[in-house]
Amino acid sequence: MKIVFTRRAMRSRLLESAAILRPAPPGTGTPLVVATLALVAAAYLLGSISFAVVVSRAFGLPDPHEYGSGNPGATNVLRTGNRPAAILTLLGDGLKGFVAVFAARQLAAALDLGDMTVALVAVAVFVGHVFPVFHRFRGGKGVATGAGIVFALHWPLALILTIVWLTMAYGFKISSLAGLTAAVLMPLGMFFVMGATPVSFAMIVIAALIVWRHKDNLARLVRGGETTIGR
Repeated sequence: MKIVFTRRAMRSRLLESAAILRPAPPGTGTPLVVATLALVAAAYLLGSISFAVVVSRAFGLPDPHEYGSGNPGATNVLRTGNRPAAILTLLGDGLKGFVAVFAARQLAAALDLGDMTVALVAVAVFVGHVFPVFHRFRGGKGVATGAGIVFALHWPLALILTIVWLTMAYGFKISSLAGLTAAVLMPLGMFFVMGATPVSFAMIVIAALIVWRHKDNLARLVRGGETTIGR
């Protein structure tokens, strides 16, 4: 009995030692959780910078909230007739999504934060664009920012979605229809190329927000009264 007890005790101690030495799952531990929260907060603040407002002020244009659709995005800025301002708005909104997620991927790999951190950052920068703290939570519809996020995650997929958007936009001359088509295809494409990862599920959230922000456009599309690009 004494030998059996000793063997059991030794086995128990070995199991305890193995549990201590076993590496923790990625992204766990207080310092890593703090790092993840810091990245998410920074991504939200970056997303909250509305380039439609920033560029409009730089070009001496009216506040995009006050004319056209009232949406601070490239399509509405284009209604002023200032194409360079619209292009800069598009690039700015796209780049902030790209920069936030690209930086998160690099830091997640360096700090072993895991894919969940990247997914949370992607959602955070997008939510910042849609509900910007710097602009009374009156944000854009997120198509350009969503595109930037996808470019940071999987650029071939982003290129395909961009071609889809351009084809729809130039074919039908309706920006909302092009954006909605790309948004619906975005999570499907991400699941196809990356599998059932946290990032792919984050794309569902982002796509759902894009569709929700276009609810008025959807109503006009059903009625046949949606405006065309530039009008």
